[in-house]
Amino acid sequence: MKNIVIITFSMLSGIISAQVAIGKTAVSSPSVSLEFGTANRGMILPWVTSAASVTGAVNGTMIYDLSDKKVKIKYASLWKDLSVDNAGTTVDPLTGVDGTLIQNTAAENTNAKMAVGPLTSTPGILVLEASDKAMVLPKAASPHLSIINPSPGMMVYDTVSKQLAVFNGKVWSFWK
Repeated sequence: MKNIVIITFSMLSGIISAQVAIGKTAVSSPSVSLEFGTANRGMILPWVTSAASVTGAVNGTMIYDLSDKKVKIKYASLWKDLSVDNAGTTVDPLTGVDGTLIQNTAAENTNAKMAVGPLTSTPGILVLEASDKAMVLPKAASPHLSIINPSPGMMVYDTVSKQLAVFNGKVWSFWK
């Protein structure tokens, strides 16, 4: 009986589409796979030693590159800089602590992965697997004014300027 339940669950999980709401009770549309609430918070990208050290990245992969302190996206087999040529920092302006020192003491589980949708072999930490759904970024009105002490690698949708905003540790860059 236990095997039948496991097999049935496994088969159903492959056809059920996953939707996740963070900071709210439900997603706003059936075409959304991941959606965030309206608090003045952003999503922090994974910090990597360098973009060149990332193996197996597919187009659309986003990172915070510690070698030059920039937010980057994999696009057409190259890494595109989203920080507009402004190098950032990982030093917290309130405490003076360098975030890389905190990260380097933690043991990384290289097999860790969270997938929203059917789990595939696509590399990444958080992978949205659905081909018919999209992620809705966290939203904030004027994040450069409203998000206090943002973290390097943070990204959010600015509801005032209607642009993607990315923070590299020093400055916000805005993209239409």
